[in-house]
This record gives sequence, structure tokens and C-alpha cells, in this order.
Amino acid sequence: MKSVDCNTWHVPVLLDTVIDYLSIEPNGLYIDLTVGGGGHSTAILERLEEGGRLLAADRDPVALTVSSERLKSVETKAAFDMIQAKFSEFPSWLAEDDIGHIDGLLADLGVSSYQLDASERGFSYLHDGPLDMRMNPDQKETAADLIAKLRESDLIALLRLYGEEQYAYLIAKAIVERRDKTPITTTGELADIIVSAVPSHARRGGNPARRTFQALRMAVNHEQEELSYLLQVLPEVMAPNGRVAIISFHSLEDRMVKQAMRRWESPCDCPRDFPVCVCGKKPLGRSITTRPIMANEAECERNRRARSAKLRVFEFGEVDV
Repeated sequence: MKSVDCNTWHVPVLLDTVIDYLSIEPNGLYIDLTVGGGGHSTAILERLEEGGRLLAADRDPVALTVSSERLKSVETKAAFDMIQAKFSEFPSWLAEDDIGHIDGLLADLGVSSYQLDASERGFSYLHDGPLDMRMNPDQKETAADLIAKLRESDLIALLRLYGEEQYAYLIAKAIVERRDKTPITTTGELADIIVSAVPSHARRGGNPARRTFQALRMAVNHEQEELSYLLQVLPEVMAPNGRVAIISFHSLEDRMVKQAMRRWESPCDCPRDFPVCVCGKKPLGRSITTRPIMANEAECERNRRARSAKLRVFEFGEVDV
């Protein structure tokens, strides 16, 4: 791997806000499940002291290499470990003694600047390269494989669900017509097909390929399924007063996080007309953020990818009722 500047690899979103909400204990156990370029992890590690530990994970091996070098430069007596894993492999790689003792956990669901800007990774419609989009290059299926096999109706559904694409029918139809003649193997080819498929007025705003590329990336990496799994297991691993911070960039993901936190806060499933609860399910904690926290104007000016970021934070533990 060629040398990568950590400072340009990825600009961490809502950095100060995340650190404030995690309320870091110097000797606590913290997990960053999406270490990326190491921005958030570095800030966490800098606040840990002897006895404190950071476990930094990512499914992308390049991210682990880059962030490991960055974390090694932090002057601290705390310990850190790197783990290559996706959400659905958590918490199998945790030590048994760590289950129920995690003081803070972060998941940043965005794509790193490096992944978007590296043409060979095939994430971006702005840089021509192989139509790949795999966060873990060892994964078998690429975006090119996906669009080669999906039925037109399934492709339409995918673009509508993950991309919220109003021209899903036109785009899917154009993709199928092209692939019937020749395989679509590069990001440039796909972007050109999308631009040609949508009405002329749809080309005047942002790039019309953005939503389709987003939808394909989410499908290739099974992002919705991975997040759903994570939200199911988090209550099992957090310490009392442990906090979970999740940054999402898509309305579907934010809705999943919001609904999960509502279930954790109000798990009672008794009928609404019952005068008292008989199911016995008690709140698992409380939402620290009643509404999603978003980047301020200054941060959005510095980092355009922060514009769609939404942070939600939940604290596990007994709640006075």
C-alpha cells in the first residue's frame, strides 16, 4: 500500500461532539467499530490513561493499516488493539470478561474520504475505476457483479429503497439495456448510463449518479443488514452507564437507529389500553439526544461530507420511572 496521509484519509465528522457525548472515563473500555482513518479513535485514545483500553475495528484492511500507524503515535499509557471485522462479527471477537463492561462504543456509518477518492476502490462516480465498492476487498461480490445479475424489478426496488431515487425505473431500464449488449465494469460507464437515462432537468442539480452509487454501495456491503444485527446485540455488551454513539448519513439508517433507541428506552409491548404494564419489560436506559445532532455551518463549510451526518447517543443503565 502506498503511503497515505492520515489527515487527508478521512476527516472525522462531529469529532468534538462525539467525544463530549461519550463522556470518556480515563480507565474505561471503548470501542470504535468503524475506525476509518483513526480520527475518532485517536481522540478517544488521547483521553485514556493507564488501565484504559481502545478496541478499534473496521472491515477495510487499508483502514486498519492507516489508523494503526496513527494510533501508535499517540502518547498514552492506555492500550489499544486493531480488529478486522464487520458488525455481524461483533461481539464474537471480544474477550468474555469484556462483555457487559464496554463504557463507550462508536459506529460511524459513513464512507471514508479515502474510499470515495481512491478510483481503484470504485466507490465514486467522480473518479473512473473498476465498478467495485467493496469495503473489504476480500469480499467476493462487487457492484459490477450485482448489477450484472439483478432482475430489472429488483434493481428498481434497490434504487428506490437505498437511494430514494425517483428515476429508479428509467435508470434500471437503461442499465439492463446496456448490460444486455456489453458488461458494465467501470464507474465511468455506469455514471454515463445514469446521466443519459434521467430527464435533462435532473442533471442541473447535483450529480444524478449519486443516489444510484449510494444504493449499490449499501447493497454490496449489506449495510442495512449489518446495522440491524449491531442494534440487536448492543444491549447485551454495554456496561451500566455505557454510551453508544452512532453517526448515520442516510435516512433509512437514521430511522433504524432512532427506532432501536426508542425500543431500548420503552421496551414495553403491552397493548396501549392496558392500565398497567404486565409484560415486565423495563427501560434499558435513556436517549441522551432527543433529536439527532447535526454538524454546524462551520463544520459543513470545512467538510462537505458532514452535511448529512446525524448523531444519536444512548446511555444504558437503570432509569428512574
